[in-house]
Formats: sequence, structure tokens, C-alpha cells
Amino acid sequence: MVSTAGYPLAYELFEGSKFEGHTMIPVIEAFKEKYQLEKLIVVADAGLMSAKNIKSLCEKNYEFILGARIKNETEQIKQTILSLKLNDEESNSIDKNDGQRLIVSYSTQRAKNDAYNRKRGLQKLEKALASRKLTKKHINNKGYNKYLKLDGEIRISIDYDKFQEDGKWDGLKGYLTNTGLTSKEVIENYKQLWFIEKTFRISKSDLRIRPIYHYRRKRIEAHVCIAFAACKLYKELERQLYKMEAKISPEEAINILKTIFSITITTPYSHTKHTRLLLKNREQIDLLKLFNVP
Repeated sequence: MVSTAGYPLAYELFEGSKFEGHTMIPVIEAFKEKYQLEKLIVVADAGLMSAKNIKSLCEKNYEFILGARIKNETEQIKQTILSLKLNDEESNSIDKNDGQRLIVSYSTQRAKNDAYNRKRGLQKLEKALASRKLTKKHINNKGYNKYLKLDGEIRISIDYDKFQEDGKWDGLKGYLTNTGLTSKEVIENYKQLWFIEKTFRISKSDLRIRPIYHYRRKRIEAHVCIAFAACKLYKELERQLYKMEAKISPEEAINILKTIFSITITTPYSHTKHTRLLLKNREQIDLLKLFNVP
């Protein structure tokens, strides 16, 4: 769990066999109880949002902003969405049951990306079809396989009508909420999720939280705890560099720090030890000045 700007707040560990959709509510409950929070707003992407999770959030009176799967809505709502005719960066709100709202926004850039990804997916299917690698087992709703259909009993083909029909959804994005926030506030808060993606990237690559080469539970817990503490330090370094308007990234600052060494000298008469930093270039000196290190 992270706050706005991606500052690490808490984490929980689950067995590998635990379904991801069942992990969110226990984490939120434990965090709320630990810090005695009266109110918080849950922001999460569609991947964690099963109907059971949404029901649990409502039963526990949590406010939420969730990524919505607009293509899975009722036919009536889908027709309403497609009739909105939104311009770039415009949004509209559709009231649902139980005080929930479905906010739909449109982005020209997102539409370009959606169209590009659909075309690329279609080209992969056409290539696989030409090489005769597709069989009945590939006809499913996974990814772009949804464009496949069965002609007769044995012939696999591509449903180009379905491909063209999907183009109507290019650029549209849905958000489900039960808050009193404006549509703009809901969208802006949801956009903060990229911070948690960035925190995951930092944890995996820079801090090497994965892969984990441990098997005993205590060792796994210790490994993740160290990585979490390191992530907090990393984000604090990032915050301080930003506050000081430094022109270097946390990665660059860490790499410079790795090149700074110290030397300890003992005088022959008093046996007093003196420790000095060995600074070899300007970037090392400038970095220490930022943090007032003599």
C-alpha cells in the first residue's frame, strides 16, 4: 500500500497459492485497525475488483475509486456510454445502483494507443492463422483471441466485424466510485496509481525484492522487510532531492555515493583516529553539499 506520491505505507505477505482477488480487504482492514483511521478512500485498478470485493467495500462503508470494466456493463449502460460523444479529456457521469457512479472519460491519445494495440493484436492473429498454428483451443476471450471464430467444424477465421466494432471503445476509460468527489477529482486520484507501479518497479529492479532465493518463511519475511525499509529510504531520498530542486535522480545520487570512500588515519603520537572522506570529483562534492555533509 502506498500514499499519494507513492510513499510506502504498509505491506502484507500471502502464500503463492492465495488468489490475488482475496488479498485486498484483509490488507485494508489490518491497516485501518493498526492506525485507528476513521476514514480512507480506496483507489485500486480493475484487476483487484471482483464483485465480491466491491460488495465487501460497500458493506464495510468504504469509499472507493475503482477501475471499471465498461465493456462488461449492461447493454443499456453500454449504449449510454457509446452515445456520449465525448471530446478529448471530457468526461461524463452515469448513476448506478446503491449510490455508485460510473464516470467515463475520453482521451485522444488513449484512443490512438488502443487502436495501435488492437491492430498489432490483429496482425499477430493473422500471422498465426497463415502459419496454421491456431486450433479450436485458441477460440476464447483471452486478449485478442476474442476476434477468432469457427467457420463450420474445422476452419478457424478472424471476425473482422468484431474487430471493427471494438474500435468504438477506443479512448474510453471507466471509473466506478461511491464518493462525493467531482468527476475530475475521481480521475485525478485514479491517475495516482502510476506511483504504485513505479514503487513496484523500484522494489523489483533497484532493490531486487524478486526473485526471492529463500524457502523458509522467516527468511522470506526478513528479505521482504529489508526491501520494504530500503524502499522507504529510496522514496525519502527522492522526496528530499525534489524539495531541494536537485537536478539528479535518486539512482544517480546512489551511484555517486557508491564512489565515495573514507580513510581513517591514526597519528603516531596521540594515537587519535581521524576519518576523512575521499572526494575525487565535482559531482561528489556537490552531492554532499546538498545534504550539508562536511
